[in-house]
Amino acid sequence: MKTLEQLELNGKKAIIRVDFNVPLNDDQKVTDTTRILAAKPTIDAVLQAGGSCILMSHLGRPKGITPALSLKHIVATVSELLGKDVIFASDCIGEDAKAKAAALKAGEVLLLENLRFHSEETQGDTNFAKALANLADVYINDAFGTAHRAHASTTIIAENFEENKAVGKLLQQEIEAIDKVLKTGEKPVLAILGGSKVSSKITIIENILDKVDHLIIGGGMAYTFVKAQGGEVGNSICEDDYLDYTLELLEKAKAKNVQIHLPVDVVATTEFSNESARKTININEIPSGWEGLDAGPTSLENFKKVVLQAKTILWNGPLGVFEFSNFANGTITLGTFIEESTANGAFSLVGGGDSVAAVKQFGFAEKVSYVSTGGGAMLESLEGKTLPGIAALNT
Repeated sequence: MKTLEQLELNGKKAIIRVDFNVPLNDDQKVTDTTRILAAKPTIDAVLQAGGSCILMSHLGRPKGITPALSLKHIVATVSELLGKDVIFASDCIGEDAKAKAAALKAGEVLLLENLRFHSEETQGDTNFAKALANLADVYINDAFGTAHRAHASTTIIAENFEENKAVGKLLQQEIEAIDKVLKTGEKPVLAILGGSKVSSKITIIENILDKVDHLIIGGGMAYTFVKAQGGEVGNSICEDDYLDYTLELLEKAKAKNVQIHLPVDVVATTEFSNESARKTININEIPSGWEGLDAGPTSLENFKKVVLQAKTILWNGPLGVFEFSNFANGTITLGTFIEESTANGAFSLVGGGDSVAAVKQFGFAEKVSYVSTGGGAMLESLEGKTLPGIAALNT
């Protein structure tokens, strides 16, 4: 697949799929500019090469035209972050889009209206994709967050650009970060999987067992493993339907020489509340009426040794209910271990909704090697799936 540097951009109009699905407050103001800033290097590169940019994105999940989800609300923020006035088209196809794209000069930026105001976008409609393609000379995909969707703007549009299509800088970084973990990572390779359910991580675990040396399992997932081995987990979250599977998984890991590390103690409570009474209990001796909501101190000491010896680290999922301040210690402490390991030369990748939220909330985003911008796309990559948005750039 081509990179930006391999495209002829001078005097060309580049239509770029970005992910500007940003949060807005009640006043329709952008409250988090992370995704816009993530696309800036690609936009800047096109402009510096003498091209112009036509930006297309979705915002939310509208059913038809939904004024509250219009991309016009983000024009001022995008203009400010890019350092230039951004032109806005009232539709992503049709006369206004065509006229403004045709009039676009080198160095200018045009933002199209919300792609999902047209149902043809999510349907992957070929005519809709062609109408978008006709606005430009080259196509660039820089939206990792939607690369797992075979939508018109992420996949189908690429069919209209034989050689004149490329991966954007953000998408390229995402691909390289995942490859560092799954293909080229320096050993020992450690994966840390948290979150509530084993069932939601089965395909990831199955795919990475051949790639990792150590696997830390935390969060709600851990209780299913503990109960499967005969432990008492009290009222902790547990998937009884997966007890046999977890035992099989432990055997598979052993056969592949992968060391699985489970918590040995937890901070437990009598109700799912930040203010409830809490105490530290051995994870396999949680009494009835109590549930574990965070990793305990001995578990964290054990995990520290594993994290600090790792050279490549994947973190997907928190160690506890970090939304409750009294049960956030495990996740925060793990973050400090990963920060230290990264400072010592390890490569660390954080991906998946809750872990990304945690590193941002607790100030670790700048202290790890890479924070993925794509939740579902990241998870499907870890499952070993080929993402249609990336595959479309290879054909």
